[in-house]
Amino acid sequence: MFDLIALDADDTLWHNENAYYLARERFRSLMEKYQVNGSVDACADHLEVANLDVYGYGVMSFVLSLIEAGLELTGGEMRGEDVRELLDLGKAMLGAEVTLYQTTEEVVSRLSDAYTLMVITKGDLLHQRNKVLRSGLGDYFGYVEELSHKRPKDYAEILKRHAVEPHRFLMVGNSMRSDILPVVEIGGWAIHVPSEKIWAHEAAELPDHLQERVFQAESLGEVPGLIEKLEESLISNL
Repeated sequence: MFDLIALDADDTLWHNENAYYLARERFRSLMEKYQVNGSVDACADHLEVANLDVYGYGVMSFVLSLIEAGLELTGGEMRGEDVRELLDLGKAMLGAEVTLYQTTEEVVSRLSDAYTLMVITKGDLLHQRNKVLRSGLGDYFGYVEELSHKRPKDYAEILKRHAVEPHRFLMVGNSMRSDILPVVEIGGWAIHVPSEKIWAHEAAELPDHLQERVFQAESLGEVPGLIEKLEESLISNL
């Protein structure tokens, strides 16, 4: 039934968002030494989203937005040593160990025996490529797509390039905004695997008319069984 199954990487195959939470905590701590002009979190949140069209997604976009927020909050008085600490924090995030979820390799191995698999990941392209390589999962995937954005047209272009019809494509991911909605909007199928922590920007509401194309899993370990049931259901309705 499915010619291609794709999986998101960050916070679907491996832990990611916690590093951003810890970096935000450190940024708040740095700002405590200054008389700041406004809410630290509100300023950082606003600039992180506003800068997406400039820097895209990923660690360096995040760090540059924190530096900009620090300069704005302190009226340009943020010290060079604090800018340096944020830059070093970004480098540490870029080089951090890739920590898989407990069942990731088992699930990916099982799926790769029956389907052609693809990773579709978003963020800094070099960083994302390196994480896929360092994850040890590369041999399970026939294709890896690193994107700057995950919009309906981005998924449509991937499917066109690989000659896959949308109704024969399934996406697995933790972000309703980036992994689920764009896929079902173009006629694909999706399994939503919520992560423990998620960036507020990635939250989105699923319209009623698209809910029949989205299935919920409490963990990645449930995904193979859900796919089998979905295929059985679709085949029986042909």
